[in-house]
Amino acid sequence: MQFFTQESLVQKELLDRFIKYVKIWTESDSCKADQGIIPSMERERDLAEVLESELKLFGLTDIQITDNCYVYGVLPASEGFENVSSFCLLAHIDTVEEVSGKDVKPIIHSKYDGAKIYLNCGVCLDPEIDDNLALAAKNLETIITSDGTTLLGADDKAGVAEIMTTLQYLVGHPELNHGRIEVLFSPDEETGHGMDKVPLDLIKSKFAYTVDGGHVGELETECFNAYGVKISFVGKSTHTGDAMKGKMVNACSIASRFVEMLPNKERPETTCGYEGFYAVMDMNGSIEKCEVSLLLRDFSNEGMQRRIDFVGRLAETVSESFGGTCKIEFKEQYKNMKGILDKNPFVVNSLVAAYKKAGIEPVFKPIRGGTDGSRLTELGIPTPNIFTGGHNYHSRSEWASLEQMCSACEVLIHLSQCVLGENNA
Repeated sequence: MQFFTQESLVQKELLDRFIKYVKIWTESDSCKADQGIIPSMERERDLAEVLESELKLFGLTDIQITDNCYVYGVLPASEGFENVSSFCLLAHIDTVEEVSGKDVKPIIHSKYDGAKIYLNCGVCLDPEIDDNLALAAKNLETIITSDGTTLLGADDKAGVAEIMTTLQYLVGHPELNHGRIEVLFSPDEETGHGMDKVPLDLIKSKFAYTVDGGHVGELETECFNAYGVKISFVGKSTHTGDAMKGKMVNACSIASRFVEMLPNKERPETTCGYEGFYAVMDMNGSIEKCEVSLLLRDFSNEGMQRRIDFVGRLAETVSESFGGTCKIEFKEQYKNMKGILDKNPFVVNSLVAAYKKAGIEPVFKPIRGGTDGSRLTELGIPTPNIFTGGHNYHSRSEWASLEQMCSACEVLIHLSQCVLGENNA
């Protein structure tokens, strides 16, 4: 059952809202977030304030923007359904810093027919190498891209737009009974700090759903265990002309050897599915000191411990072989949410029912990364992840399908009904 058709006014509202959101610059800054500054960039408040205004227009209650830029609101339960379990919907407002999100110029490709899409900066979207794009072409879907000079921002403004459109639809259709629904839009998810300052005191729901996935049908209930590693290699500086054997210890050489000795078959670009990896994110330094930043990812606790032990041994061994030293800092970022979700089957069962009522067969896919839901699950609120219809995230070739975005809204509307059914089961 579809609550609104692909040609409806609601579809236009969803598209217009999405276009408006992606034009707002909300790029976050991981360096500031690592220092505990949330939001890491004040520009994230620009979108937060827009969302606050719209929630007020919808008539939600308890609306607020916290000091740390979390936008919160409540859609009250329909009369007579106040005792139904409340749930929370989440999406993040920031975009990744690796590709500029400033001055996004979205382009709408109506009824996309499968031709290559050429954008600025040499960007080309080619269905010959993008299976999801080929499927979108087969269905003549409406595709939204940037102009190639920036990312698009579907991660996660597609999710934000879908939640807002769903709320507006439920408010406008009081015949659709539902329980209490909370909404939370977070800053700094892309920096890995999206839940650092989450206002848990505001959230009354015992379970939640992030809308931050990809292709239509994807339903994510497991993710990586994640650690960040910072290694400081320390050498000994001297004049290069007087270095000779034993006088100079080049920290850059130590760092380079360390990186070279990481397993080639266990890097992000050489792995897929349930395979973990070591990811070198940054190298910076001089002869005297060189720092390397890594991400460690693995789906099992045992695999993660193996990676931690290996990195520690390798860094120390390589440092000693050059006559230098090292300092290693490991920081846990998030845990695999699968264990907790498995203990709370009601949360996923309600979502699966919503997919099927929307005519969508759920495709369970592991997240090769993490979401705010990963952290929220760890904090005691089980939170699986829903698709958004966005693709090629964190790149200039990012695109979104309007029809898939509509499907995400359909799932969210059905979810409000399926939770009622589960409560009455």
